[in-house]
Amino acid sequence: MILDPIGDLRRLRRERSDWLLTVLTGVLILVIFVFAPLQAVGIFAFHAFAIGGSLAIIGSMAIISNSPTALVLMSIALIANIGVFFLREYYPLAVHLHILASAWLIIAGTLGTVVAQAVFRRGRVTYHRIIGAILLYLLIAVAFATLFAFIGLSIHGAIKGITFEDDRSLASAVFYMSFVTLTSTGYGDIVPVHPLARSLCNIESVIGQLYPATLLARLVTLELRG
Repeated sequence: MILDPIGDLRRLRRERSDWLLTVLTGVLILVIFVFAPLQAVGIFAFHAFAIGGSLAIIGSMAIISNSPTALVLMSIALIANIGVFFLREYYPLAVHLHILASAWLIIAGTLGTVVAQAVFRRGRVTYHRIIGAILLYLLIAVAFATLFAFIGLSIHGAIKGITFEDDRSLASAVFYMSFVTLTSTGYGDIVPVHPLARSLCNIESVIGQLYPATLLARLVTLELRG
């Protein structure tokens, strides 16, 4: 039997790329809404689960996309996550949070690009492609969460209600802020004070309102063409 890993990967990409959009969505939901909050309340093991989720994301993305650039960027982000996971236990430094924020910004940007290409390509609109569109919505929130983290770490007092220290609850806090901004919920317990933070909140709120309408129009168009 002759092994053909390249051919197997291409066949898997052709047959399972849509299905993997649903898998990626499930993994990201676990990372954001399960692992991050449990890590915030002090259950350290869930940080390792988050790294495992990152591995699953990279593996799925490698099947969906044939871009070597995307794979390299995601691998760099994973290595940064693993490095900080071990270093912060022995050398707690503020720079670790900047590295983590940079890694997740790379993940959100790279994966968002790959998912957008898969969701909005020509062809029949399947259930998995609709789930992929939801994944893209979640990745927008993740990207803005990292930007909020950068502002909070760089400008003291820019965002009230979040303590930007090397604390395992920070990820859950910035995810929370990003989602209440994206959905225009705005509970009021977190308040952007600095003009840059407010500008980011405005941009994210507008995207949160326009994305569902734009998405619906695009998917209907693709379905009609299909």
